Amino acid sequence: MTRTDPLADALINIKNHEGVSKRLCMVRPASRLLGEILRVMQEKRYISTYELVDDGREGLYKITLLGKINECKAIKPRYAVAKDEFEKFEKRYLPSVDIGTIIVSTPQGVFTHADAKKRGIGGRLLAYVY
Repeated sequence: MTRTDPLADALINIKNHEGVSKRLCMVRPASRLLGEILRVMQEKRYISTYELVDDGREGLYKITLLGKINECKAIKPRYAVAKDEFEKFEKRYLPSVDIGTIIVSTPQGVFTHADAKKRGIGGRLLAYVY
């Protein structure tokens, strides 16, 4: 099976497991970018824990879910966003003010849109979760 966007596949896999109330989700292939996105999701309390398992192939993440995700998707295309343009994308992807998180890749690392705004840096939109 060829994967065109492993990040989108992983996020949809997580959302499907949440939809059927599973507590454990296995996502492959593992990547550093996916690990950073899971770290942000854990900080924001959307997932409980995640663990990288080296299976001798591409690796996989074992994720413990909390049942708090209503929607999580990759943003395609990965829009470039200046430090003062986040509001437009918040209105497009998030359901309401202060609900949900947009995950942004910046030159300083992967952050939430709120953290990137606070730091005064732009970047590329990767995904959203609420």
